Amino acid sequence: MNTAYVTSKGQLVVPSRIRRRFGIKPGTRVNFVEEGDRIIFQPVTREYIDSFCGIFKLKPGEKSVVQEHLEERRAEREKENK
Repeated sequence: MNTAYVTSKGQLVVPSRIRRRFGIKPGTRVNFVEEGDRIIFQPVTREYIDSFCGIFKLKPGEKSVVQEHLEERRAEREKENK
């Protein structure tokens, strides 16, 4: 277990071992997620962002919400123009 202290300015120093392990560099954005009585510290690194790649990929034959909306609008315009 690693321990850190919060400074008088509310800053938290992440131990170097943790920074190296998770690729936290100066300027790395960090999300704090509340989970019950715990706080999850999630660095937003390239690897974290890449982990979402393809998560919203459509299955064959599926239409995106945007495609459905555009088709509905097109149908409405055609109906109005008749």
